[in-house]
This record gives sequence, C-alpha cells and structure tokens, in this order.
Amino acid sequence: MSKEQVSLHSKRHSLSHVLAQAVLDMFPDASLAIGPDIDNGFYYDFDLPRTLIPEDLPIIEKKMKHIIKQNQKFESYVEPIDKAIEFLKETKQGYKVELVEDLATGGETEVSFYKNGPFVDLCKGPHVESTNKIDLNSFKLDKIAGAYWRGDEKRPMLQRIYGLAFDNKDELTNYLFLRKEAEKRDHRKLGKQLDLYSFHDVGQGFPFIHPKGMVIWNELIKYWKEVHDRYGYLETKTPIILNRELWEKSGHWQNYRENMYTTVIDDVDHAIKPMNCPGGMILYKNDMHSYRELPIKAGEIGLVHRHELSGVLSGLFRVRSFHQDDSHIFMTVDQIKENIIEVIKIAEEIYGKFGLDFHLELSTRPEKSIGTDEQWEAATNGLREALDEYGKGYDLNEGDGAFYGPKIDFHIEDALGRTWQCGTIQLDMSLPERFELTYEGADGEKHRPVMIHRVIYGSVERFFGIIVEHFAGAFPVWLAPVQVAILPVADVHEEYANKVLLDLKESGVRTLLMTAEETLGKRIRTAEKQRVPYMLVVGDKEVEDKAVTVRDYKTKEQNPMKTGDFAKQVLKEIQERSL
Repeated sequence: MSKEQVSLHSKRHSLSHVLAQAVLDMFPDASLAIGPDIDNGFYYDFDLPRTLIPEDLPIIEKKMKHIIKQNQKFESYVEPIDKAIEFLKETKQGYKVELVEDLATGGETEVSFYKNGPFVDLCKGPHVESTNKIDLNSFKLDKIAGAYWRGDEKRPMLQRIYGLAFDNKDELTNYLFLRKEAEKRDHRKLGKQLDLYSFHDVGQGFPFIHPKGMVIWNELIKYWKEVHDRYGYLETKTPIILNRELWEKSGHWQNYRENMYTTVIDDVDHAIKPMNCPGGMILYKNDMHSYRELPIKAGEIGLVHRHELSGVLSGLFRVRSFHQDDSHIFMTVDQIKENIIEVIKIAEEIYGKFGLDFHLELSTRPEKSIGTDEQWEAATNGLREALDEYGKGYDLNEGDGAFYGPKIDFHIEDALGRTWQCGTIQLDMSLPERFELTYEGADGEKHRPVMIHRVIYGSVERFFGIIVEHFAGAFPVWLAPVQVAILPVADVHEEYANKVLLDLKESGVRTLLMTAEETLGKRIRTAEKQRVPYMLVVGDKEVEDKAVTVRDYKTKEQNPMKTGDFAKQVLKEIQERSL
C-alpha cells in the first residue's frame, strides 16, 4: 500500500471516530458498535434511542466539522484486558465489552485505544495525526441503513451511518457525479425503459428477455460465433440435466450441492448443471484422440442454473439462470503458451468491438489445492510466460487461484471507469484426472491432456447488463434493436416513407416506420427516448429529391442525404460493427 493510500485509509478511519463522537454528542446514551473505513469512505454502527431520519445527517455532519476544526490530536494507548473491560462497562459500551471479551478468549492480554479530544474508542488505528489533516469539504454523510450486530440476524438490529471521504473536494465531487451518472445508466431501469428485459416474482433470478432484448442477445451470440469460428473452435451443446454419478465424479455433488437444483428421474438423483465443464469432459472422452488432433477447442454457450440467495440477486448482474460462453481447450503441455496467447487475442478483439479496455490479473496457487508442486509450477509458468510474451502487463494475485489450477482474469473497464471481472482463463489439473482423459502421444503411449476453461463474456446475461450501462442504452448501430426510424412529416409523405422502409429492410437494416398519427416533434422525442441511432425525416423536399434528412442520435446533427448514400453508410457501419 502506497503512502497516499495509507493516508486516505487513515483519514477515512479517523472520520469514523469523528462521526461516533458527533453522534454521542447528539445522543449521549448511544451504544457504539464498530466503525471501519471502507472503499469510498467509512461507516459506524450505533444502537440509538430513536430511529434516525435523513434530516439527521446534515446535523451530524455539522457537528463533525465543528470537531475537526478543534484540531483534536489522535493519541493511542494500551490497556490490560481487565482494565479495558472495566472502563467500557463504566461508559456503558456493551458491544465493545463483548469485543474485548472475545479477544481475551482468543488469548489477547491487552488491547489498544485511540483518544481524540474527549472521545475514546477501542481501536488498532491507524489515524491521522490530528483532525486538521482532514479537508472539511472532502467528506459527506451519505445514507442510513440497518445492520445486525456482527452480521447475525438473531442479534440486535443497529443503525449504520455511511460516509463518503476522499482526499479533497474535487475527488468527492467527481465521485458523486459518476455515481449519479451510474444511477442514470442502471441497466434495470434502462431495460424497462427500452423494453429489453424484465424481472418477475414468478421467477426471481430468472430474467425474461423481450423481443428488442433478443435482437441484442442474438447479435452478441452471432459475433461470438463468428470470432470463434475464425479461430477454429468447434461448437458443442451438452444436456442441462445430468445424473448424480457425473456430479459426484466432477466433485460438484460433494462441494457445490447447496448451489445446485436437483431432481429425481426414474428413482435416480439428477441435477441441473451449474457449470458446463463435466459435459465437456464426456464429449472429449467419447472418442479416442491423438496428439495430432490437439489442441481441440470446443465452445458451448450453455444454459446453467445456480441457487443464489434472494438477497444477492441484482438485475442481470446476479441471476439464478444464465448462459456461459464456456470453451474447453485440450492440449499438450508444450501448447499451453500459444493457446493462452490466442485466448487473450480473442478477448482483446471482442472487448475492443464494444470499446472496452481491460487489464489482466494472474492468480497463483491457494493454500487449499490439488496437484503436485511440479504440476503447479509448470501450469503457472505457462500462464506467466504467455502473459510476458503478450506484453500487455498484468497484476499478480498470490494465492488467489482456483483449487484446481492457476488462472488469468480479465477486468474490463466501462465508460465510467468502473471495472468488471468477466473473462477468465483457468488451467485445470482436476477434471482431466477425475475423468481419466487421455490422448495417444507420438510414442504410442497414453498421456493426460492439459485442459483450459475459458470464458470471454463470462455470463452472457451479465455482459448484456454491462454493455447496457456502458452505452447508457445508446447502442452502436449494429447492436441497436431498431437501427433506423423513418418519420414522414404528414400522411402524404407515407408512400415514399414506405418505399424507403422496404429498401432498407431488404438490405437487412432493422427499420421502423413511425407514421404521422402524432406530431413530428413528439415522434422525434419518442425515438430519442428509445436511443434509435438514426431518424430519417421525410417531407416534401425529401420526396422531390429522393432523399432523406438524417438525424444522428449521437451528434444531434441533421443532414440531407440521398437515400442510396445513407443506405450504403449505415450498412457499412453494421457490417464493420462500428462504434
């Protein structure tokens, strides 16, 4: 952690103490729970004599600024456990007493406190030297929420105050702007507004994709298939339901059953697949393979189901039913590097088509893992060498690999600078062993293939949601459900408008005729709300000149064009999948 990060961490942590001091000033009988710093700020949990309301936050924030102006110094000291408990009981801080008693049970003999002004709190730090190190305009109390003590729903419900904090006012202002922009881009709101998909109580976590949404969905799949066909992938499809024996062999029945939907067929336990991989193993094992065939690259956009708790479901980002663009590559050890490089190239090509940059992370062997040291070293070196040769640069996450092998994660960056983990490349040393996969080597002997799991979109549903927010619903013309809207000025212009419509439709352009039943201004506003890339206004002059007036959604410019010239332009954008 850099000095700058430590400094911001200390400021946020110090602000949580200032918040607690301000709340105690407002509610002297308040009981304090915990108050850590978090990403973008801090929070503190309280047991209070009354329920907080939003109007309380400005009052508390004003008290915080008054405390900061006093230039209170943060001073640490240590107390033996028994004295600490005695002090906390005297000050009626029961939650803190419980924390210290737990530390004593764990073998601790003393605990640390921090004091600033009259306020004292159980704390390990760190903190700023004094409150005047905090910019008065760099923080803001944000919201009130409920939180169970120690996350246990059987314990008391506390009131949590969240605060935002940055190094300066500009950073806070920028964060608030981006958050507001993110709220505007919320894919759940835009999905409803643009009639793309919906969510219903009859199937929580199971999204319904509407006709306009299916247009985008099909374009995503079509593009994925085109790219993978070019790189020699074979498309496969495996069953959604498979029996218990398979899931026991893969290890899912023992280690993942609580996330699986199960059923009984002919008195035999079955499960709906949570992953496509075991089916891919069956397909590989269906035939004998020679080293001459390798690598075998098999891709499947497979529907999987996972039982997620209702509290974590979130639009298309966290669902119970989704499609993974899984591919399994079976290869020899000496083919690892070239295939890893190829997967990164595919990812860069696909993400680039949506204007998404990405960074890479290499995750190595975790504490709990299978396989020998030699296998892990060979696999990790293979990934590292591929990354080094590709030359994009990457972060190293020691010990964060899967239990069955090291992995490379793709973190894409959207238009607001937010990052999303989508693609991954995982070397698997478990399933080839469990399923006894082999190939015949040049020596005529049986050998175990190296296997890679890899996804680019990750979950097609989640990627769909990401690009909705990335483009704020204003998709490039190749993805747009309606690519062109034709707006005749009056009824008399509809005959010509229909001819333009038919010509564009015959060329493969998704075109909508918005007849003159409403005013032109209202129809333009409707098309604007639907983010239609191009509107073609047709009036007397356009009919006479065999032209159209093109209104561009992105630029808001209007330009007259010959109908044929516009058709060539829009078809070129569609064929090239231009941004």
